[in-house]
Amino acid sequence: MDSLNAIVALANFVLVPGIAYGAQLALGALGVTLIYGILRFSNFAHGDTMAFGTMFVILITWGFQSVGISAGPLPTALLALPFGIILTGLVLLGTDRVVYRFYRRTRVKPVVFVMVSLGVMFIMNGLTRFIIGPGDQRFADGERFLISARDFKEMTGLKEGLAIKTTQGITVITAIVVVAILFWFLNRTRTGKSMRAFSDNEDLALLSGINPERVVMYTWLIVAALATIAGTLYGLDKSFKPFTYFQLLLPIFAAAIVGGLGSPLGAIAGGFLIAFAEVTVTYAWKKVATYVLPEALAPDGLAQLLSTDYKFAVSFAILIIVLLFKPTGLFKGKSV
Repeated sequence: MDSLNAIVALANFVLVPGIAYGAQLALGALGVTLIYGILRFSNFAHGDTMAFGTMFVILITWGFQSVGISAGPLPTALLALPFGIILTGLVLLGTDRVVYRFYRRTRVKPVVFVMVSLGVMFIMNGLTRFIIGPGDQRFADGERFLISARDFKEMTGLKEGLAIKTTQGITVITAIVVVAILFWFLNRTRTGKSMRAFSDNEDLALLSGINPERVVMYTWLIVAALATIAGTLYGLDKSFKPFTYFQLLLPIFAAAIVGGLGSPLGAIAGGFLIAFAEVTVTYAWKKVATYVLPEALAPDGLAQLLSTDYKFAVSFAILIIVLLFKPTGLFKGKSV
């Protein structure tokens, strides 16, 4: 019985949160890796793009809620999500036309693109905080839990309860659907194949008649969708605060680099690796240890390696190790 309680506690505080957080990081890292693989620069504005897209979703959600439109047991934000993606796509296309296109046509070095993206990042961050405010914004509604700890205890008779939030279930299902659609698009459609060809060899792709501006347009639209979906899922699961998305940039980039920049499959693997590393290192293992160890060996303290305040340090440490020993990442992407 104690071993079952230990497994439930582990699932409740490590496995379920890790899977949901990993799915959110994977979607964010996919956007970063697409920009790096196709447009060939590290987009430091991606975290604030997620915040910008989520801001649109929140504002539309509030509008729907004010007139009584809802999705029943599901969050109303799911109805607002397509509109948020469209608006974010228009913003990114406008930003590319006004800012990035000039530097792309003059073929500047990648480091210049990075500096330009930093400027875009600060502008987007400022606009987000100006429009919606710098504080926490909660916009989740509908049913809170798919299964509550109390119901689980009553069903199983165990001391530990397993709670799965609705937003965690939505995150995992949405991530699976989005990734499946993305891989189908990149591997089966003519536009997707042209994007892959452009990423592999730009000069050869141009000689083959591929329109670079069309590739760039579709790339930004896909990135807008990924960023808005990832940001909205993260906001529903936790809460929305603009500066939090700026901080998310580190684990997202760590996930993309660990998996291999330019490799979509690597971005997904890296997202889950970073998520589980953060959750595992910052989890207080006392409860699990109490169930599986003899009473004499049970820890007196929390048995926590790092406080949750330092969870981003885990991402940074993994990032440094990968850059030192395997700069192409797990799936042999482009070296940093």
